[in-house]
Amino acid sequence: MGRVTIYVEGGGDSSEQRSRCRDGFEKLLKQAGFEGRMPRIVAGGGRNATFDKFETALQDTDKIAILLVDSEDPVTQTPWAHLQMRDGWERPAIAVDDQAQFMVTCMETWVMTDRAALREFFGANLNEGALLPLNDLEQRPRKQMQEALTQATRPCGRGRQYQKGKRSFQVLAILNPATLRQHLPNFQRLVETLNGYLT
Repeated sequence: MGRVTIYVEGGGDSSEQRSRCRDGFEKLLKQAGFEGRMPRIVAGGGRNATFDKFETALQDTDKIAILLVDSEDPVTQTPWAHLQMRDGWERPAIAVDDQAQFMVTCMETWVMTDRAALREFFGANLNEGALLPLNDLEQRPRKQMQEALTQATRPCGRGRQYQKGKRSFQVLAILNPATLRQHLPNFQRLVETLNGYLT
């Protein structure tokens, strides 16, 4: 198998944010057991830009490209059917189901899942009562997920409150993959897929 590259939605348009995004995902995957056989991480920026980069990468058949984006909505069908219905993206002819991977419904779902990491990062003022229950987190609307994180971290002060970008990638870097695998079937699917490609 050729080198594996994950094209991940995130990082916006600034090189600093893309670097933070890459760093967060790399640290998480190393903790998930990929130290020494790491895939390359490309922070694709916006959603459509990430898909475009993935599609272009598929043309190099010596390498394996994987798309990792927010599902935006709960997933009730195959990955490519979901993406076609939601985004109008056609499955590229040479792409298989495993090459479409999701953060369901968004990256904040991963962050919400690891309460120990949230306590470590946000400290004693974290309002854990505002967090959503751990059961069926992947069925929660992304807006509800983001609002709950904002509410839970509001007592931590303006400079510490959860926000997309810098702070979200810092939290991502300290998440415990075992906790995510326990509660999030689609994170488990990502790890299993990578283990298949990175033997």
